[in-house]
Amino acid sequence: MNRSVIELLQSHRSIRKFTDQPIDNALLLQLIRAGQSAATSSNLQGVSVIRIRNPQTREAMAELASGQPYVASAAEFLVFCADLNRSAVCCEKEGQQLADGMTEHFMIATIDVALFAQNVVVAAESEGLGICYIGGIRNNPAKVSELINLPQNVYPVFGLCLGYPDQNPELKPRLPVDMVLMEEEYQPVDEQLLAEYDETMRDYYHQRTKGKLDRVWSQDMSALLGKESRPHMKAFLASKGFKMR
Repeated sequence: MNRSVIELLQSHRSIRKFTDQPIDNALLLQLIRAGQSAATSSNLQGVSVIRIRNPQTREAMAELASGQPYVASAAEFLVFCADLNRSAVCCEKEGQQLADGMTEHFMIATIDVALFAQNVVVAAESEGLGICYIGGIRNNPAKVSELINLPQNVYPVFGLCLGYPDQNPELKPRLPVDMVLMEEEYQPVDEQLLAEYDETMRDYYHQRTKGKLDRVWSQDMSALLGKESRPHMKAFLASKGFKMR
């Protein structure tokens, strides 16, 4: 019996180990069509997906993503790109010029990518596939762009591994709904709920690592946001035409 959509969404996990079973090409095309059916601001459709099948390119991508081996071993690896190049061509066709570097254009293309990719992910998981987003390609976006020949006004947002799962990891606990859903206006952080969630995450990491990892969400966020993160991205985006004005 098929799971409901809500059950499917609530069972999402990142998969980092895949079987050797290939994904039927017809199914992959259906997944991409599902992505195309996502909402898109002003019908921009500002997404291009680069399918990487060459083993050497896969290995290079895995290395550029800080050595994540499943980039090379997954049945499929896709690079999702925010694409204003097609729109620039349309502007030229109509005797106009793409307004260079508008922050709003950058935002709607990037949001389009996220919506498109999540549709692909949900469709893939409904067919028994596992996925893993690869934000690590932004560690060196210039080399990634060179590797897949991205033109101006296109940048790689993230990669996506797809394949049949060869592992069954535990669900990672999320924040309590009461910390996320707010009534009428923004609410201060509930310190008690945060402390309880930290303990839930501590238990999760203990079980996942057989006691080797003692860590909580607050520590994760401090490590993530308490330091600079990919400071090269602003200059890289400007070099590709996304100047944020």
